Amino acid sequence: MASSTACFLHCSCSATAARTSSRSYVLPPKPTRLIRAQKEAEAQEHGGAIVSRRLALTFLIGAAALGSKVSPADAAYGQSANIFGKPKTNTDFRPYSGDGFTLKVPAKWNPSGEVEYPGQVVRFEDNFDAESNLVVTITPTDKKSITDFGPPEKFLSQVDYLLGKQAYFGQTDSEGGFDSGTVATANILETSTPTVDGKQYYFLSVLTRTADGDEGGKHQLISATVKDGKLYICKAQAGDKRWFKGARKFVESAASSFSVA
Repeated sequence: MASSTACFLHCSCSATAARTSSRSYVLPPKPTRLIRAQKEAEAQEHGGAIVSRRLALTFLIGAAALGSKVSPADAAYGQSANIFGKPKTNTDFRPYSGDGFTLKVPAKWNPSGEVEYPGQVVRFEDNFDAESNLVVTITPTDKKSITDFGPPEKFLSQVDYLLGKQAYFGQTDSEGGFDSGTVATANILETSTPTVDGKQYYFLSVLTRTADGDEGGKHQLISATVKDGKLYICKAQAGDKRWFKGARKFVESAASSFSVA
């Protein structure tokens, strides 16, 4: 009995010792240097892959930049970006060169064979309204400069045929502020004396009205100068109603573009 008990205790202790020993067994730690070396190797390998990918991406971007052109729409800040291609040209006017002069003619105005004034060399009129027109006249003169005619108002009195003359002469009392016996008036709205390329010009804006009230009157712009014994005059006009419906732009631009070479 004692021997059996001793054997059981011995076996139990041996088994207990074996189980305790198996639970408390720990693998020996790797040397610190070995772990650090492995991590450094992995980092180098991983980092090398990242660097390689970055370099490859950089090369691809560089190649793409070399092989492509910068679009005009990609202009830097502060630069004008041409989004819609080439800028549009002004199609409202076309240049015209005559005998010693140039001007811009409204695109929708065509040449006219009607002769109204002495020395008239060209006439254009609106396709849809003959009252909107321009003429250029060249006449001999003994004046050396446009200023020899006197101030703009006096010059206009010497070429008043450009404004038209009343066809009716007699006793009449027209309405609308006209003097007795008068069926047409001319009011100077503006005058100027610009110098262009060393040459003196006279510019006058005149509103003429007739008793019949046609178009409410006419706006007539006159540009004149003298060169080499010749008086050059450009007159552009439009009816008052059309003047305020868009014709003003064309009349003013045509008259102000007149230039003698």
